[in-house]
Formats: sequence, structure tokens, C-alpha cells
Amino acid sequence: MNSVGVAPTVSADQPSLELRDFGGGPFGIYIHVPFCATRCGYCDFNTYTAGELGTSASPQSWFEALRGELATAAEQFAAFPSATPPVETIFVGGGTPSLLGGDGLANVLTAIRDNFTLAPGAEVTTESNPESTSPEFFARLLDGGFTRISLGMQSAAAHVLKVLDRTHTPGRAVAAAQEARAAGFEHVNLDLIYGTPGETDADLDASLDAVLTAGVDHVSAYSLIVEDGTALARRVRRGELPAPDDDVLAARYERIDSRLEAAGLGWYEVSNWAANDAARCRHNLGYWDGGDWLGAGPGAHSHVGGVRWWNVKHPARYADRVALGGLPAAGWEQLTDSERYTERVMLTARLRTGLPLGDLDADGAAAAQRVVADGLAELHADRLVLTDRGRLLADAVVRTLLT
Repeated sequence: MNSVGVAPTVSADQPSLELRDFGGGPFGIYIHVPFCATRCGYCDFNTYTAGELGTSASPQSWFEALRGELATAAEQFAAFPSATPPVETIFVGGGTPSLLGGDGLANVLTAIRDNFTLAPGAEVTTESNPESTSPEFFARLLDGGFTRISLGMQSAAAHVLKVLDRTHTPGRAVAAAQEARAAGFEHVNLDLIYGTPGETDADLDASLDAVLTAGVDHVSAYSLIVEDGTALARRVRRGELPAPDDDVLAARYERIDSRLEAAGLGWYEVSNWAANDAARCRHNLGYWDGGDWLGAGPGAHSHVGGVRWWNVKHPARYADRVALGGLPAAGWEQLTDSERYTERVMLTARLRTGLPLGDLDADGAAAAQRVVADGLAELHADRLVLTDRGRLLADAVVRTLLT
């Protein structure tokens, strides 16, 4: 082991995870809540319904294991040469974190505070399903220390929600956003999915009308991706539904961007728009800017000082591994300089702030000139920034830069 390294205590059947130190960027914590009331047909996240888990795991056993993982991680980090930095951002995702209720989510934040120091003004976000929220829920979260709410809306069209197997009623997401604002949350996000089979331009316009009516300061919009192994993929494979069309997806993206920009929500990452700098999701910016984060919970991924690891997925196995001692990693990797370069280009190129030209090697710098000549990016001082057309072809731009 490197003389400045710290090898976390692991049980005999755990991978020999070796951590050395923090990377010097912002430090965040992601908490994965693996529980859902029902399984959405498009989702391939590490989630489980009560019927799938049976008696093997519960929110209570998950929470006890989570507390153990947070304590172990804090102990391991305390042995680093550098002091553990204050936690700048927390993001509770899933799954459906709102199924824990206001008290359950407040307890999660308490468990983090018991082991880590939060920075002044830390951003604390939780995802929520509109159907499992209420004015009282939001009031409890605000009182418990949360600062930001992210609500899954997907669409305002009932038939689109049905294709996605979403259970909330079309108007509930807007009502929940308004309840969160009324409770005192300044920062509220709504998630959209566009390009669902059967969605029309009118459906998308209705969704955007609803988003703008809600008065939120952040919107995320993602094209539908048919993930292998999902119910949606099986329906597409059987010919019951058409696969999303790339030209339609591009037109929908342009429609979303135009409407949101006109309403004062500017893009800051290819799939994210915010009313101002303060409304941007600082936690996600930590990912895109190469920060460090601890991912706690079943299947969660972490990245600290160039080392990435991922936890065992099943909640019961996760709890068992935490009980054995050590971090509940299923695997890990030390990123090479080449891999870190690739990730830097892939992620930072998607930001409106752009990719610093100084981050590119000689081949990348030459490729950047070609991208600019093709009208896919512009040079803003010493940064490469995607044009509107470049955002539609962001993946192709990245491939060019890395070729």
C-alpha cells in the first residue's frame, strides 16, 4: 500500500478497497433510497417494491445499515492525510425517498450530521414522488434542514404517464411544487421526460405550460431512453410501442429549450435549466466538475480522490455487508489519468460554462478547432462552449474531442 494510503477495514469476502485522500474539489453525499410503491416501466434504477423484497428488508433495516455505513465512511476518511472537508451538498435520491415520510427523511439528515460537518449554506435536496407528498410533508422537510425539492413530473398528459407506468395524476406534480413553494422552499425542480411513444407536440406544450404555471426555479428534461431489461424495452421489442425517434427527440428538445429560455430559465447543463445561478443544482455540478462524493445506500456509487466504488445492490445483502464491518463495496477501481481525462471531457463539455481549453491534450485541442469549424461549439475566451446545434449533438462532440 502507498505510504500515504489508507486501506479501509473490510471483511474477508469484500473487495480490497484502498482509498488515499480527497481530490481537493467540493465534497457531497448521495443517499440512495431503494424503495418504490410500484415499478415504472422505463426505470432501470436499483429499486424494489414491497412485494419484491418481502420480509428480507425494510425501511428500518435500510436506515440502520445506512447509519452504519455513514459511521464507517467517516472513520475511514478521518485517517486521510487531509481533513474531511465540510459537506457542501446532500442529495437523497432513489427510488422514492418521499415514501420515508418527512420524519424519515429528517432522520436521514440527522444521521449525516452525526458523522459529518455540513458547510454553511449547504444544499440539501430530496427527490419526491408527487403522490407521496403533502403540505405537512414539505413543512417537516424544511424544518428538518432540507433546502431543495426535486419532483418527478415526467408529463402532464395522462396517456403519456400511462405508457411510462407512472401512478401520479397529471395535475399532482404542479400542486406539489406549489405546496413546496408555499411551505417556504425557494428552490424546487420539476423533472420532465420527452419523446415517450404516443406523446404529441400538444402534449409537450401542455407539460411545459404546467411547469411554468408551477413557478419552479429549475427544470430537468431528459429524452426517453429505452433501457435493456425494462418493461418498456420488452414492449418496444414486441412491437407494441415504437422506439423513440431521434429527429422527434431533437425537435422536442428545441421546443423545450425555447419555451424555458423565454420564461427566464436558462440552460446551464445540456438537460438542465435554472432561473439563476443560485437555482442551479450544486450537487450535480459537483459530479460534472469532478468533485468527491460519498454514495451511501444499496447500489450507490462513490468517488473520492480518483477512486470509484459501488455498493452491493440488494438491500438485504447491503445490510449484511455493513454489519460485517468496512465499506459495503461490491467493486472498485482506481481511475487512470486517461480515464480521468475522458470523464473530464465527457462531463464538463456539457456545461454552459464550457470546457477549459487548457484541459485538452494536443489531439483534443486540434479536435476542438474542428468542432468550432463545424458550428457545434464556440470559443468563449479560453473555454469551448456548445452552440445550440452542438447541444443536440453533444455526444458526437465529445466523441470528436476524444478521438
